[in-house]
Amino acid sequence: MTHSPLYPDLVLAPDALVDVLIAAGIRYVFGLSGGHTGRIFAALEKRQDAIRTLLVREESLGSAMAETIGRMTGVPGVILGQGPWVLGNGLLGTIEARLSSSPMLLLTDFSDTPPHDMHAPYQSGTGDYGGWDARAAFGAVTKQVFHADTPNEGVIATRLAVKHALAGQPGPVAVIYSILALDGMAGGAAQPVLYPAAPYIRPAEPGLPDLGPATATMAGAARPLILAGNGVRIGGAETALAALAARCTIPVVTTPSGKGVFDETSPLSAGTIGSYGNPLANHALRAADVVLVAGSKLSASDTLTGAHPLIDPARQTLIQIDTEPRNLGWTQPVTHALQGGAAPVLRALAQAMNPASPGASWLAGVNVPRTLPLPHESGGVLTPPGIIAAMQAHLPPETIYTCDAGENRIFMLHYLRTLAPGRFSQPAGAGPMGYAVPSAMAQRLLNPELLVVAFGGDGGFSMTMNGLLTAVEESLPILCVVMNNSALGWSQHSRGPFATQFARVDYAAIARGMGCVGVAVRAPRDLPGALRAATLAVRQGQPAVIDVETTMDISFAELADARTRTVFAAG
Repeated sequence: MTHSPLYPDLVLAPDALVDVLIAAGIRYVFGLSGGHTGRIFAALEKRQDAIRTLLVREESLGSAMAETIGRMTGVPGVILGQGPWVLGNGLLGTIEARLSSSPMLLLTDFSDTPPHDMHAPYQSGTGDYGGWDARAAFGAVTKQVFHADTPNEGVIATRLAVKHALAGQPGPVAVIYSILALDGMAGGAAQPVLYPAAPYIRPAEPGLPDLGPATATMAGAARPLILAGNGVRIGGAETALAALAARCTIPVVTTPSGKGVFDETSPLSAGTIGSYGNPLANHALRAADVVLVAGSKLSASDTLTGAHPLIDPARQTLIQIDTEPRNLGWTQPVTHALQGGAAPVLRALAQAMNPASPGASWLAGVNVPRTLPLPHESGGVLTPPGIIAAMQAHLPPETIYTCDAGENRIFMLHYLRTLAPGRFSQPAGAGPMGYAVPSAMAQRLLNPELLVVAFGGDGGFSMTMNGLLTAVEESLPILCVVMNNSALGWSQHSRGPFATQFARVDYAAIARGMGCVGVAVRAPRDLPGALRAATLAVRQGQPAVIDVETTMDISFAELADARTRTVFAAG
């Protein structure tokens, strides 16, 4: 096959950049017009038929929305804006994407002013004297950085950024444009010649590894178990995971970052492992004789290394699937290392395995509770487990939940039971607060027919509650449930009240001022009605906030203490 030049005649450079995004299947761009990037926004205005561009009120919102899009779809989300602020304000989503392997593009500029870069600079990130070094700064937090000084180089750099964001272990990639790359014409006779983007963008799928030894090991296991991580989500392997588990009736546990890749209402689900995970999941992992690890790096927090190890290679056989060879056998010795995409490898394993007889899952005989029975209220005030229980009892079962970092996430990992893949997003890689609201807006973009709930504490909500302005303006009705305990719950329960307490704030009133429905819940009996009223408002197209008074009497630490007593008391 031969390839003809893409643009025999000259075209505006920003128009050519947008063509690359469209060719890559990118549907959403988030950001604020600033610096030289206004030229790209002008090009996006012409292509509203193919890409939806959303104005956010601050770059952290756009970065978290872009990260969620990349994580949930496998297609890079895009944040677009001026260099210093895409870097500084946009770190919330960028570092989360880096540590959670979410494909993402950061399209930005040097804010350069040639031919005056040798003068005292203003905002310039070219690295010249007196300015800042954008390439070095973005390089510290992304997978790769490309820069462009001419229009054709800008097109090629954008194309390479998409490729690198998706190749191997995905992640965020930055492109920094000089004004000369955005202010000219692309194509024509200029070198290097531009060809259609499609052959460049999609990296080749690696071939399947030899599955024979791993298949034999699994077939001979008495207590096989699948440990699913975030790589299952990134690799779009949820369906393949479910098929393998069902065909062979193998129990499934997830890492904290993998929560939501498997139906947790299934009898094959034991829940989430880890320090604050489900007792049943921790017990199942510890009891398994063969563990198939799919898309997890097996971090120390996942395996409780140094305390009560959940994985012990001295008595367990490990099989690990990962697209990045450096992750195979990174922290634990692996008997069978299977390099490849989670989806094709899991599908191939399911085809190679003989189906087990119905009910053969050994998990059914385990007599360990799934969750710990902490009280739903204390002193007439709701606890976090009580709020989660009310949401699951009174909201539709197909509801999508997002959460923040901190104590709220720990309780959600333990008590929330997700129904299907794609119904839960969280900041499990870097753990930034303020993630729940923008992530919920991105989820609503992807799932306009479903209820999306942003669940978090008042600390995280107050960081990005300005995202509700975008939710109103962009018609993204979400429901925010705020645990209002006037404190940083995790910090206060970890080290005490100093520098962890807030003044009492009425977040429902603030929500009403932004054009949302706002409901304050001060008694447990009022929460079911508030959930119903807020759900109705969301269905009618209006974002809603429920400000729930929450007691500090229950600590996330009780999950860890009780888990240790329940699962490991027998040694």
